[in-house]
Amino acid sequence: MNHTSRNLLERLHAYLIQRPALRGYLLLSPTLGLVAALMCIPILAMGLMSFWQQTGHMSFDTSGTLQNYVEALTRDMYQVLFLRSLGISGLTTIATVVMAFPLAYFIAFYVKRHKMVWIILVTLPFWTSYLLRVFAWKVILGYNGAINSGLISLGVIGEPLTFLMYNPTAVVITLTHAWATVAILPIYVSLEKIDRSVLEAATDLGDSPFMRFIRVVLPLALPGILAASVLIFIPTVGDYVTPSLVGGSDGYMIANVIQFQFSRGSNWPSGAAISLTSMTIVAVLVAAFAWSARRLSGRNS
Repeated sequence: MNHTSRNLLERLHAYLIQRPALRGYLLLSPTLGLVAALMCIPILAMGLMSFWQQTGHMSFDTSGTLQNYVEALTRDMYQVLFLRSLGISGLTTIATVVMAFPLAYFIAFYVKRHKMVWIILVTLPFWTSYLLRVFAWKVILGYNGAINSGLISLGVIGEPLTFLMYNPTAVVITLTHAWATVAILPIYVSLEKIDRSVLEAATDLGDSPFMRFIRVVLPLALPGILAASVLIFIPTVGDYVTPSLVGGSDGYMIANVIQFQFSRGSNWPSGAAISLTSMTIVAVLVAAFAWSARRLSGRNS
């Protein structure tokens, strides 16, 4: 190694010593590069494919057209499925956060010992197969399932209830249970970070437990609630397993159409266009939600 190269390496070494954050990014760069490639390459491939046109079974015209996007945005069936998917995901997000918050609150404020044991118990359902959990709800809500069998044996009903399965309600119930664990953890972290002296100060100033919750706990827990909402909303929009098993024709979502186009339909360009359109809509909604939540949080602070 010549003198010039050695001086260059010494200067680089001194530069990195003075900037620990940059050293961290350099250490992470191979992993970040791999993750970015695994995320970007499929999206770029779908973006290119979305401008193709199907001409036959697994044959495509690659000259380029916007017809797939026009159809994705204007076809009535797709519009209905987009709205239904957003509605189901929105209801699932609300139901999951409402169900997860009390448990996270209990662990954060009332469990004094062995909190990690509680966290492990909360995450136990997540250790099982997602498909197994969906099938479990199919058994519970089915025509001859646990609910109908129990109500019939008690004499409450004479015939099985038919509205429990194969509708959007069944999809919301199943998704809420499946993603509850994901919502509990970020809410718990936000609640655990709340300084207990702030709560004591609110009590000393005359706030009731309810007003203390509204004025102190809820605003400080807002970051966890927002994180949980985003973590639930984004993946549930693209869920196609749950609607296929418990949704029926009335509970189908836009992801079911995408799955069909990439499999039996063999219309990959249309599936790619619908996928990218769905991703764009979800990204815009999440960005608007985050912006509104930030403004609301700024007003509260």
